[in-house]
Amino acid sequence: MTKKKKIKKAVLPVAGLGTRFFPATRAQPKEMLPVVDKPVVQYIVEECIQSGIEEIIFVTGRNKRAIEDHFDYLPEFEEALLKNGMFESLKEFDDLRKMISFTYVRQDKQLGNGHALLCAEKAVNGQAFVFCNADDLIYAKEPAIRQMLRAYYKNEIVEEMIGVIEVAKQQVVKCGVIKASYPDKKDREVFEVEAIVEKPKIEKAPSNLANPGRYILTPSIFEALRETEPGIGGEIWISDAFSNLGKNKPIYACRIEGKRYDCGNKLEYLKAVVDFAKMNGEFGRDFRRWLEK
Repeated sequence: MTKKKKIKKAVLPVAGLGTRFFPATRAQPKEMLPVVDKPVVQYIVEECIQSGIEEIIFVTGRNKRAIEDHFDYLPEFEEALLKNGMFESLKEFDDLRKMISFTYVRQDKQLGNGHALLCAEKAVNGQAFVFCNADDLIYAKEPAIRQMLRAYYKNEIVEEMIGVIEVAKQQVVKCGVIKASYPDKKDREVFEVEAIVEKPKIEKAPSNLANPGRYILTPSIFEALRETEPGIGGEIWISDAFSNLGKNKPIYACRIEGKRYDCGNKLEYLKAVVDFAKMNGEFGRDFRRWLEK
């Protein structure tokens, strides 16, 4: 078998309006909400970089200019940082910008994450790629995308792969949950997917393995998306197209080790802020003491 080519591109959809966080998101993207001192989307970009991704394709919409500005060169802001002696912070961010390139494509209508991905088809340019939600944080010793890519390169028969992570039973109603041949065997990192069930009732959930918005995909997904009927909310969903792919060939899941925070949900976002603050090297110890009091 031929060795798989390195995956260099990741598609991040950021066109959603973030209405659940209104009015905070009235004039700023939900992906720019801070978790301690970084916006949510920067954590995702850093995960991509740490996983060997070289290009981020942002699928943007109206009122998303702040994301482009955040990763752009802002001379007046950087000059202010230097005046305040924040050399290390500036260097760290400059190094991040040098390690990856950014491409921006536009989604003019909110028709689901599958439609967002279709908007990025030309930018993907016929290559295998990563698709990643821009508001799903995963805290893990090894970055979640890197876990998936390691498994992907190791398993020659795998073409498309969905990431899955264990969630509490009561959370399955908010997630896409997989039905798999070996969902409970901890020693199996990669296994075949029989079906994906979007937001099932607790009693009907086939497992507690949920998709935290991480996929490895090939250009086959685009034709599958074009053939996929609108699903929940009348929108086109990648999970539905992924299931359609499974009608013609095996599709696989990769078990991710880590803790997920759905930062599109207010409670999960607040949990992320608290947990990441507790782990902060600058003030985490003092913060933990304050919480204890």
